[in-house]
Amino acid sequence: MTTNTSTSTSTNAGTEGAAGAAGVPAGPAPAPAVAGPPRLDLAKSAPKVFRSLIGFDAAAREGLDPALVELIQIRSSHLNHCAYCLHMHTNDARKAGESEDRLHMVPVWREARHFFTERECAALALTEAVTLVADGGVPDDVYARAAAVFDDQELAHVLALILTINTWNRVALATAKVAGTDTR
Repeated sequence: MTTNTSTSTSTNAGTEGAAGAAGVPAGPAPAPAVAGPPRLDLAKSAPKVFRSLIGFDAAAREGLDPALVELIQIRSSHLNHCAYCLHMHTNDARKAGESEDRLHMVPVWREARHFFTERECAALALTEAVTLVADGGVPDDVYARAAAVFDDQELAHVLALILTINTWNRVALATAKVAGTDTR
């Protein structure tokens, strides 16, 4: 990661200038880019901490299906409004062969359960509960559902992965990382 001196932008999806395709106003024009003050580069400022996070992330993924890993990271990034990580992990999922249909359904997985396996649904529910833990903890039924489809080692790794992506989301948000600038 490098010191983020890029500008952040706000856009309105579907905006076509002052009027939409039918000549109906499509909403306000996108806000101009606003440059914030440069923020620190965690990798340079605290390399031992950064390497520890990378190690934690790598250990959490061990033994998990790569598709499941990306679904967890995508859902957490949605919930945390982390555009940087969302962009990165949707691209990683596509490169790994994930379908556009499933990627589009992640935010509404409960209404589109037929796109996901029972294990994926249990992991997505646990991801939401842990990511939004301040809203009511991790409900017993959500935990029990995950424990029913994952053995203890898998569940520990799913939980660790949820913890790592929440940490990465907070790092990206706190350091104002800009979506689309991942250089891995």
